[in-house]
Amino acid sequence: MSQSRKSWIALTAVAASALVALVGTAQAAVIISEVSPWSSGNSPYQADWFELTNTGAAAVDITGWKMDDNSFNIANAVGLRGVASLAPGQSAVFVESVAASDPTAALIDAVVQGDFIDFWFGGSAPVGFAIGAYGGSGTGLGTGGDAVVIYDASDVEVTRVSFGASTSGFTFDNAAGINGAISQLSAVGVNGAFQVANEVGSPGTIGGVIPEPASFALAGLGALAFAALRRRK
Repeated sequence: MSQSRKSWIALTAVAASALVALVGTAQAAVIISEVSPWSSGNSPYQADWFELTNTGAAAVDITGWKMDDNSFNIANAVGLRGVASLAPGQSAVFVESVAASDPTAALIDAVVQGDFIDFWFGGSAPVGFAIGAYGGSGTGLGTGGDAVVIYDASDVEVTRVSFGASTSGFTFDNAAGINGAISQLSAVGVNGAFQVANEVGSPGTIGGVIPEPASFALAGLGALAFAALRRRK
């Protein structure tokens, strides 16, 4: 076997090992980056919501993931609907809607999501914006204090946040990725937050620019190959 072929095989093995490592740690990179627990009663779209962000370098499959509030009990968790994966750097908003067991769930999800997009983006969501839904008995978020807990498809807890009394019109900003108690409120110009009517938040982003998933996927592969090549040299 030629030396060049041996080098290529070795490089491929290094890249494959790095990719496996990235996939194994990708799930841990998902954070609850924003929460709005007052929107169901104090917003035109009448739905609480939270945001997940993949802060890692590999895509994360969130099929079968669930959420619960402050019961911290997987038995009470409800499924996340409408978003199958998060690309590196991508955020997805999940709005409270009807329970998935309801035959009208998909229709009502679409109406709520449409109202959300109408309010925040004037009816035309930015490229790369991802929105899903959740809903079910006992999972409504409370303005006096509550929590959001995320579980993966194997019912293993991925991350959680808890918070005290909310301030109507201001979402909780957790761009820092705290896994625990949060209190920082969104402020215009900070972590991509902006104001619409009397609401301040940054739905779909934690940095001011909503990434296009395909672009981040290509960037991640390029970085992986470059890193492997440097290690080989």
